[in-house]
Amino acid sequence: MLDRDLAALYGVEVRALNQAVRRNPNRFPSDFMFQLNKEEWLSLRSQIVIFKNDSRKFLPYVFTEQGVAMLSTVLNSERAIVANIQIMRAFVAMKQYALKIQSEERITTRLGVVEKALLQYMEKNDKRVDEIIEVLNTMLEADGKKNFSKIGFKP
Repeated sequence: MLDRDLAALYGVEVRALNQAVRRNPNRFPSDFMFQLNKEEWLSLRSQIVIFKNDSRKFLPYVFTEQGVAMLSTVLNSERAIVANIQIMRAFVAMKQYALKIQSEERITTRLGVVEKALLQYMEKNDKRVDEIIEVLNTMLEADGKKNFSKIGFKP
């Protein structure tokens, strides 16, 4: 966004906005803002009708979204303060959402581990039960007779 649009948004003069930027150069690295060169400014002015009447002494600054957020911390207007508070609340909400997702993923992962262990346990026990039933069936069906010897005293 251009400095003049942000000045209107934050309720300050363009001069005050640019002055705040110049007083805080460490807060505005090149990926937060840059200044248009003369060629870029003339090209922009020729493309947009409302800029044709804009007479500036200095070339305008352009701000990225991080620069817009940083401006809200260095400007001392009611709108800038409200914007800064909203930005902080948005960051807190995003952090809480991310933690909630992370927690849900952990729970899902743990449930998956428990389910896998339970299935493995059931498989092992089912095999044992099947083996016991198989042994019992072979004992009962051997030669079609029950091959049990009597227990006790034999004369």
